[in-house]
Amino acid sequence: MVTHPSIDGSVMIHFSNLHKTYRQFSVLSDVSGDFPRGQVTAIIGPNGAGKSTLLSVVCRLAKADSGDIEIAGQRLESWDQNALAKRLSVLRQSNQINMRFTVRELVAFGRFPHCQGRLKAQDHQAIDEALALLELTHLSERYLDELSGGQRQMAFIAMTVAQQTDYLFLDEPLNNLDIKHSVAMMRCLQRLAHAQNKAVVIVIHDINFAARYADRLIAMKNGKIAQMGSTQEVIQSEILSDIYEVPFVVTEHQGAPLCVYY
Repeated sequence: MVTHPSIDGSVMIHFSNLHKTYRQFSVLSDVSGDFPRGQVTAIIGPNGAGKSTLLSVVCRLAKADSGDIEIAGQRLESWDQNALAKRLSVLRQSNQINMRFTVRELVAFGRFPHCQGRLKAQDHQAIDEALALLELTHLSERYLDELSGGQRQMAFIAMTVAQQTDYLFLDEPLNNLDIKHSVAMMRCLQRLAHAQNKAVVIVIHDINFAARYADRLIAMKNGKIAQMGSTQEVIQSEILSDIYEVPFVVTEHQGAPLCVYY
């Protein structure tokens, strides 16, 4: 297995020997790795590989049966919930809201760990910045049920960005996004990681988006990490063909790997 160079534990999330089972079925088995700040880490792999489970366990949305997780050098279980929400934000695959909110009202929920619902000037500024970053300012007063599926997805991501955390976790953020908005989203996440020194972690199915915009890849199969390392190290024909069990051809376009599979 290719491993990533060691990085100071105070600027990363580190997890080791994670195990998780559901009804005696192993979904994570001896999973170890890290999510460093300043980089986009993409978790890839076929359905049922354990990608979303790993994300949920590291974010404390689910509990591992065994193993250790440290965030900025502190064990996950010792974090106060509100303190953790100021450091780590997460967007899950399915987001259901039964009440009628405008885009701005939804994005404002991202500020709750900082203000407990009493918005101050700095909170409004953070909301404005998130709306601008996701190019939603012109839709800020529209209701969510008036938007397309892709626009709603962008609004939920803006809510996560407005939380202004060091660690940003997104489970399949390109759901419902067309090609144009998928490109804009990945460029946005890349800027957050590189310019603002955030650890951006995404579960993603589109291999070419991962190859183009991620700095590191964690490739999973059958609940285990099959390969972990830089994009160039992981995006290789033999590795991907083995993980997905279909033939892959990897070429290069504008300095980035390009995958063809059939």
